[in-house]
Amino acid sequence: MTDTDNPGILDFTGERFTPECVREMWYEHWHRYALAQPLAAGRRVLDAACGEGYGSAFLAEGATEVTGVDVDAQTIEHARRRYGDRAGLQFRQGSVAELPLADASVDLVVSFETIEHLDEQARMVSEFARVLAPGGCLLISSPDRHAYNAQGDGTPNPFHVRELDRDEFTGLLRPHFPAIRLYGQRLAFQSTVWAVEPKTEDRCEQLRMDAADGVLRRGGDPSPVYWLAMCARSEADLPSLPSVSVFADAAHSIYAHYNQEIRRVIQADRRIIELERELAVLRARPASAREPGQA
Repeated sequence: MTDTDNPGILDFTGERFTPECVREMWYEHWHRYALAQPLAAGRRVLDAACGEGYGSAFLAEGATEVTGVDVDAQTIEHARRRYGDRAGLQFRQGSVAELPLADASVDLVVSFETIEHLDEQARMVSEFARVLAPGGCLLISSPDRHAYNAQGDGTPNPFHVRELDRDEFTGLLRPHFPAIRLYGQRLAFQSTVWAVEPKTEDRCEQLRMDAADGVLRRGGDPSPVYWLAMCARSEADLPSLPSVSVFADAAHSIYAHYNQEIRRVIQADRRIIELERELAVLRARPASAREPGQA
């Protein structure tokens, strides 16, 4: 199906996420916008490289105004058709390295999975600093160069121009944003424990145990797949995200899909055992008792 066939759906090419994607990719992209939404409340927001527009529309629910910018004209037209009726939301075509916005015109910039798509990375960060008003902040994410490609078959993403590691990422940000809080993001099955009653202070811990040595380790995963940086010009302007945030869909689709695949593999394994037993019986028969054509 193409965007022309259904104006509500943009073709997924692998370059831009669409909300019709499911499971792992859906979790990763929506979680970032879920973290950003409280920061957007009452603010003027720029969604840089907004793509399909779903995130801009989501942030517009509480923001004073949201401007989604993307370099692709067709994508912007799609976003206007699908979300253009939302109050305080507009979409503009333009490059993140040369934003079509005035100086100091927004209070929050969000830029998710953008920086690795272009060569002009330093220019992009400079543009974010230019359009941010005093007291404004930037929430930006990027895949880790080492961990990202290790997740699959090692095939590079053809849409990524230059991936970054932790030091390269923060090194691009610090000249314009000296105050940074760095977070890691990684998709995983988790056992989540939380206080229900009575209410307690907002306190959390992360625990990891290696089954090989039984050693309990405290702290976050040491190898995030994505870096997420909360940036500002000063510590006083730096909002705080939750120290741990867990996100899922109501249907727990990743875990449901995992269980479905496990059941399928188990059934296939049982069938293979049955066929092997049948084959062993056939091979054990005397040659004279076999059907014509049987080995």
